[in-house]
Amino acid sequence: MNSATATLLGSGAILLWSLLALFTAASGAVPPFQLAAMTFALGGLLGCASWLVRPSGIRALRQPWPVWLLGVGGLFGYHALYFTALRLAPPAEAGLINYLWPLLIVLLSARLPEAGGLRAGHLIGAGLGLTGVAALFLGRGDLRFPDGALPGYLASFAAAFVWSGYSVLSRRVGAVPTDAVAGFCLVTAALSLACHRALETTVWPAGAAEWGAVIALGLGPVGAAFYLWDIGCKRGDIRLLGVAAYAAPVLSTLILVAAGYAPATPALGLACGLIVAGALVAVRASRRVPGSA
Repeated sequence: MNSATATLLGSGAILLWSLLALFTAASGAVPPFQLAAMTFALGGLLGCASWLVRPSGIRALRQPWPVWLLGVGGLFGYHALYFTALRLAPPAEAGLINYLWPLLIVLLSARLPEAGGLRAGHLIGAGLGLTGVAALFLGRGDLRFPDGALPGYLASFAAAFVWSGYSVLSRRVGAVPTDAVAGFCLVTAALSLACHRALETTVWPAGAAEWGAVIALGLGPVGAAFYLWDIGCKRGDIRLLGVAAYAAPVLSTLILVAAGYAPATPALGLACGLIVAGALVAVRASRRVPGSA
């Protein structure tokens, strides 16, 4: 698989993540850790299902403990920190801080010599993307930063580092088959279930529509997306994926608008323009050969 194909597949994860807010909103009042346990279990089983026609895929679970620590630490660590941030800080502010992770991917990827180096275009593109996301959140008009929410902000900031670190370090273990992600998802589901039992009251989806949303989450944004992201991070242009990731919150908002869950605002148009501009700048930088002017 060449880099362009892997990058395209990795971009598929971003498209699936843009559906996360819609399906989460449609899933009803299921508590966060319970929802994570249910959806990561589905995501893990999705990967295991492929082993019915590829029995050799199960061998991917035979990995040394550092690989398991990276995989489970990335998936469960990120979601645990982000859920904690949402509990301790206003969701919009926590989300804005959390979306530092695409910029961090671009910056951390500079440490990967095989990624082709970091160029000014990648930094400019990431900066435009971050500005676009900030415009999207600021356009809500209800941002506030109460002092008591500092622990939540710190958790969100830590989550951004965990996810960017997981994404970039995945390239360091590029020989590990993507099939291993199924195991990471199942362990994350078990840990999420433990957190749910300790911290939450069980609330089951009410009706076929909410169950359908949970299943869609498990198969898409919390399932196939992680397999596609693994391929993109290990074999694609990780800098370009980092910039492209800023499209997720904008696409998510557009989908919510189309579904009637959110209103259209001028800030949404501005955010779209900035993120598209950032992506174009990053694409141009990625197409330049090293050492060219």
